[in-house]
Amino acid sequence: MDKTQVFNCDCMQGMSAFEDDYFDLAIVDPPYGIGEDGKSNHSRGKATKPTLYTPKEWDTAAPDQEYFAELFRVSKSQIIWGANHFGHLPPSSCWIVWDKLNGENDFADCELAWASFETAVRKFTFRWAGMLQGNMKDKENRLHPTQKPVALYKWLLKNYAKEGDKILDTHLGGGSSRIAAFDMGFEFWGYELDKDYFDAAEKRFQQHKSQLKLFV
Repeated sequence: MDKTQVFNCDCMQGMSAFEDDYFDLAIVDPPYGIGEDGKSNHSRGKATKPTLYTPKEWDTAAPDQEYFAELFRVSKSQIIWGANHFGHLPPSSCWIVWDKLNGENDFADCELAWASFETAVRKFTFRWAGMLQGNMKDKENRLHPTQKPVALYKWLLKNYAKEGDKILDTHLGGGSSRIAAFDMGFEFWGYELDKDYFDAAEKRFQQHKSQLKLFV
């Protein structure tokens, strides 16, 4: 059963409709403010051919303090990707490291997420280097320049969520978080402001559901 809901609107507008602590866990990947919104990929890929995304301008600045205040208001726990670029989050012992096994190229070797849990640093290893992915049998279509693999979100949900939790993603992007939540039976709310990304992620999700029906 599909317990996911997604909306093509500003996440601040979306979050304003919810009471305090409505979501059990927010897993978010907001803009880092480093210009990774499509154009930079066109000049990369010394060892691995890059995907050529349509240049946009959504990564010109990191989220402001208002975004984080609202995120912390509506969610009990948080996992925030790119937090090494944000200087106003509280100290935490729990950082999550995603080792992308990139090899010899000019993309980042790892990505970091700040987490609100009182646990040690944890690492997830999954290859994500251009056309090379950790699961080539079920290779994912790259729709978004900062898209993350479904396997990463499933690992996060397995380790940091429990059955019955309500999950929030404020920046849906390529829709990997939604697919992971759907496959694992979680209630999920996702927001994406860009209409092109929203439509592409919706198409990807519907194709995923159709493929599952074929296997059943």
